[in-house]
Amino acid sequence: MTLTADLDLSQIPFWGLPQAERTEAFRRLRQMDHPVFMREQSIPFVGGGKGFYALVRHTDVIEASRNAAVFSSEPCSNSIPDMPRWLSVYFGSMINMDDPRHAKLRRIVSRAFTPRILQKMEEDLARAAAEIVDQAIEEGPGDFVAQVAAMLPVRVICDMMGVPAKFHDMVLRQTNIILGNADSEYTGVGPELTRSNVARGLVKLLRAGFSLNRLAARLGDERRKRPTGDLVSLLVNGEERLTPQQLGSFFILLVVAGSETTRNAIAHGLKLFTDNPEQRAILLNNFDGHIVTACDEIIRYSTPVIQFRRTVKQDHEMNGTRYKKGDKVLLFYNSANRDEAVFPDADMFDITRDPNPHVGFGGPGPHYCLGAHLARREMTVMFRELFTRMPHIRSVGEPDYLLSNFINGIKHMNYTF
Repeated sequence: MTLTADLDLSQIPFWGLPQAERTEAFRRLRQMDHPVFMREQSIPFVGGGKGFYALVRHTDVIEASRNAAVFSSEPCSNSIPDMPRWLSVYFGSMINMDDPRHAKLRRIVSRAFTPRILQKMEEDLARAAAEIVDQAIEEGPGDFVAQVAAMLPVRVICDMMGVPAKFHDMVLRQTNIILGNADSEYTGVGPELTRSNVARGLVKLLRAGFSLNRLAARLGDERRKRPTGDLVSLLVNGEERLTPQQLGSFFILLVVAGSETTRNAIAHGLKLFTDNPEQRAILLNNFDGHIVTACDEIIRYSTPVIQFRRTVKQDHEMNGTRYKKGDKVLLFYNSANRDEAVFPDADMFDITRDPNPHVGFGGPGPHYCLGAHLARREMTVMFRELFTRMPHIRSVGEPDYLLSNFINGIKHMNYTF
């Protein structure tokens, strides 16, 4: 079928539309009989393909997530075009792998997310959140993302990895570039994918990948000689260990995914509580009783990671649609999380929603987010600190959203307290 411009997910301008218009577009796509096939936009120096199927219903996203034997993460899951070899050096992490390679790496890096280690982090989380709010109070209201939302996640991840504090700002700058996608503020690309724009963006992307990879390599060398008990020490020593290349790719994955998603969940959360004062009142009336379901509802409603890609490994039929070997499918988590067939009053923000089978951390299966529990803990600690120390905090005006078909990001957001 021929898509109208406001339904063509393959075009960057679509992702610059107001959020309400995109939400309506996905609602219309969910009402269609079968997943729509969309032509793929070719990118200079990267290439493209014939197109992809947009999986927008909850049932399709869940089934494809579970069936990794058919819906493969190889050769790439975090970009629509296949990742060129010269990019995979830095960004070819375990999210772009199937079992058994994926299972082996996940087993190694899961050491970072055991209940014992996460429990030990509780005091560190509380102390970091308190210091961030101290600084925000001293500076006064400004940009909530820069002063608060972006601060805690990058600090937590860097502390886990043993990254010295002097590198934290650099790590944040590079993650902004890596996930900047088509946003000219970070990458210089913009919605017009001209050769000069794309070349400029790719140079910045490679420099960001190189900087983070070099930092990881330096830390790995130091921890092999003198283990300190941090995450890098665990990953480069012992019977099962990461190679230098694997460490670099995992480090980039962790600092990017681990900081960006939580940062945006915190920013979206403040906006949602500002726009829905009755939900804020429910939370503050019984914080401990509602914060767990509140965090999941923020993730569902905002869905910081919009989509991941899978590639069909063999001819397969799913829910009445036949897919051929080599077909690309995009799992649109944002749409699945608003599916009316699963979520009553799906467009309503309700922190008491239960059950809440959202796919904001990825669907069930081998690639479910390892850091989901940590993300919830960071959100809990930060909102507790904010609403205790700044009881009248609220966002002001409309946020400045990231132009991206991958991350539902907030770049800047004014706030007052």
